[in-house]
Amino acid sequence: MTFSANIAANVSVYLTIVCIMPLNERLEKAFITFDAYNANDLHTEEVNGQSHPKELLYGQRMTEWLNKFAPHAPEYMQLAARCQHIGRWEIPRNSYPMDKKGYLQWRNAEKFHQAKIAEQILLSCRYDSETIEKVKFLLLKKELQTHADTQLLEDVICLVFIQYYLDDFAAQHDDAKVVDILKKTLKKMSARAIGEAGKIPVSAKAGGLIAQAVQ
Repeated sequence: MTFSANIAANVSVYLTIVCIMPLNERLEKAFITFDAYNANDLHTEEVNGQSHPKELLYGQRMTEWLNKFAPHAPEYMQLAARCQHIGRWEIPRNSYPMDKKGYLQWRNAEKFHQAKIAEQILLSCRYDSETIEKVKFLLLKKELQTHADTQLLEDVICLVFIQYYLDDFAAQHDDAKVVDILKKTLKKMSARAIGEAGKIPVSAKAGGLIAQAVQ
């Protein structure tokens, strides 16, 4: 399916925007278009008895957490958060060697893939080149922990992971691996984000693993 067909197939369906702040018309169009693209994800997650495309949910959860954590975030940050995983399923993990080197190659390919899709959509929404470059900068994770915008996006990514994905991840992997991942996650987070993470309700098992990671 072509880029245009991917959007057209779902743009009339996914019009619900998970966002607390009022949106300007162009931002709303971009959100709808991002969501329409992610609605093509065949991987699903069940929420309240209903099945939803995984990356569609992920993008909306990113917006939800950004609005909670940084309610006055600039428009380019709102865009980057919403399209953080856009088209992620289009490059399967097993298309690269199943080792650490292959994983890093896959992650790098994903970043450039997502930046390219985002650029096409933002151009179609008539965003200026400066805004588009800022979104791509964030999607490519440039200057992590030294650039305030990249750090903010990383904080939101980590908060979304802890709230929505940690319990399932912990159930699928041995404790030592989960603790290692949590240690790496905490290192990427700002002190404020770590404090916010402590307010997120998690299972007893996940809470215990977090405690080990902190130690």
